[in-house]
Amino acid sequence: MFDTVNIAVMGHGVVGSGVVEVINNHSQSIAKKAKKEICVKHILDLRDFPDLPYSNLFTKDFKDISNDDSVKIVVEVMGGIHPAFEFVKECLEKGKSVVTSNKELVAAHGAELLKIAGENNVNFLFEASVGGGIPVLRPIAQCLAANDLYEVYGILNGTTNFILTKMIKENMPFDEALKLAQQLGYAEREPSADIDGHDACRKICILASISFGKHVYPEQVKTEGIRNITLDDIAYAASADRVIKLIGHAKLMEDGKISASVCPALISRDNQLSSVEDVFNAVMVRGDAIGDVMFYGRGAGKLPTASAVVADVIDCAKHLQARKYLSWDEGEDDYVVPAETVKSRYYIRAGVENLEAAKEEVQSIFGDVAYLSRENSKGELAFITSLETEGKLYSKIDELKELKNVSVLHVLD
Repeated sequence: MFDTVNIAVMGHGVVGSGVVEVINNHSQSIAKKAKKEICVKHILDLRDFPDLPYSNLFTKDFKDISNDDSVKIVVEVMGGIHPAFEFVKECLEKGKSVVTSNKELVAAHGAELLKIAGENNVNFLFEASVGGGIPVLRPIAQCLAANDLYEVYGILNGTTNFILTKMIKENMPFDEALKLAQQLGYAEREPSADIDGHDACRKICILASISFGKHVYPEQVKTEGIRNITLDDIAYAASADRVIKLIGHAKLMEDGKISASVCPALISRDNQLSSVEDVFNAVMVRGDAIGDVMFYGRGAGKLPTASAVVADVIDCAKHLQARKYLSWDEGEDDYVVPAETVKSRYYIRAGVENLEAAKEEVQSIFGDVAYLSRENSKGELAFITSLETEGKLYSKIDELKELKNVSVLHVLD
């Protein structure tokens, strides 16, 4: 017979209801792993759920949770920053460990909340905030602890990966692929967080923070989504044996600062990420001792995400009198180097009136480039530049735009 640990769940949406379902359906196995009975005592939600067998657990008043000293662990799955931040902060200050899947909260306030947790000898855990059901944060913090990590990147958003897969595999236009993703429940009715890169940005912030030890804020990260990707771009990439993926990327620089970005990129077929399709996610981590490690799986969904949340609950239950040493330092204004100073190769597609004349003009401005081709490309020119900083690239693009023979249509890393 095990002691009982009371928990509260804040939010009863997709993930919150999944958390309660996982705990109820796996109570015996969870108790064996935690060495404690996990009991849901309160569920916070503004809605009523009278038909649920546990409808008596619901409350609309956060104080029922914060003032209940018997509640030792609080699960925050409300989403958004406010009032989630205020609620989580108060719970930590009152000596309650907190588990969350809220990537927006962790990306904005992770360092602050980890510090408050440490000051109150409790835990703030958020494994589900990056990979959903894919274990990635704990392995980085613990299993790769002997490494000096210097790069982390990957496909961090299943919705955009599904859309791009449909465009690549089925020649489906972006708008149709987005509509299908919405019909299947992969994309929200208002999909901007996914297709404009904000979701992936929050995740790369968390990955960079835990990998390199200092908080990275979303506003420091150059972020671009896939809204402007066309089938023409897909075809040009294929001609170079590449695919277009939305990549979140962070790299440690020689001076101890980092570069960080989220943007569509042309990925070689030789890269493992090129074969990650549909709603699957993948994170690549590079360390000096281990080399490359990849974490792969479904990055979202009710039960996969709930399973990661409950795993953190179990971890908290096992460490009620001890701290998990998961933390990073506060960030700095100049910690992330400006995007315009980072070197990369760029894909440029342009409309042209005279192809041969345009090639001469391109080479006079950019030097050596790799030209791409596709069927029915009359009136267009596409190429990949040599390594350029973004600042120099856009000064050269400005030169290109001044030419009467050329009109720039699209630029990608």
